[in-house]
Amino acid sequence: MQLNVKLPAFEGPLALLLHLISKNKVDIYDIPIAEITDQYLAYIADMEEVDLDLMSDFLLMAATLLDIKARMLLPQEEEAEEEEEDPRAELVARLIEYRKYKLLAGELQDLSVEGENLLFRPEMLPKEVAEYRPPVDMDRLLEGVDLMRLHRIFEEVLNQHREREAQAQRGVGKITHEVIPIETGIRQVRQAVTRKKRQSFRHLFDGKKTRDEVIVTFLAVLELLKAGDLRLTNEEDGDDLILEVTEHAGKEPDDT
Repeated sequence: MQLNVKLPAFEGPLALLLHLISKNKVDIYDIPIAEITDQYLAYIADMEEVDLDLMSDFLLMAATLLDIKARMLLPQEEEAEEEEEDPRAELVARLIEYRKYKLLAGELQDLSVEGENLLFRPEMLPKEVAEYRPPVDMDRLLEGVDLMRLHRIFEEVLNQHREREAQAQRGVGKITHEVIPIETGIRQVRQAVTRKKRQSFRHLFDGKKTRDEVIVTFLAVLELLKAGDLRLTNEEDGDDLILEVTEHAGKEPDDT
């Protein structure tokens, strides 16, 4: 009868090494590298169904351990003027750093569990907590939206400006391009949609004089959609898209 042994799962090679050090009750500053290396190799030899990227991390650490083991077995020169650095030093530093972050992560998890049992008045909430908004689900936000229509409208507007610039270039010979910060585009789009409540995506580009303005405006729309400040829907009786401000939209001061 075959005996199946289920090995514990580890997040990575450093977690496994810390487990072996704890299991063997050895000093992390004086790791018996030969013994720990043998146990480490035995463990990864029994690993099954592991993600390839994760497995590569375990194999890289195995190579590191074998290198350290080989260097420690080499005879040291008696006439060496300076004491050679311990081959384990870099590995020990990584393990200590990893253990520190694991302990901090555990403390944060404990605080999170304790926080679930606490209630705060709105005025007592820390600023960071009060301003937190959950990540936007873009698939849900754009559910039912004809993305091909979005792309087609943008291409139509962009082509119109290409033709205008080409005509202007044939007339005067030079076109100047103004660098427009994306923050400016975001502020302008938010204000335009807020004023009209329901803003046509196509008409949002009215008055834009250059392709740079068109592109910045389009990128601003995407950023506001991603942030959850705007909602995009299909026009019911037409070939346009409609932009609306969501209830979670951040407030932006008006231009003066």
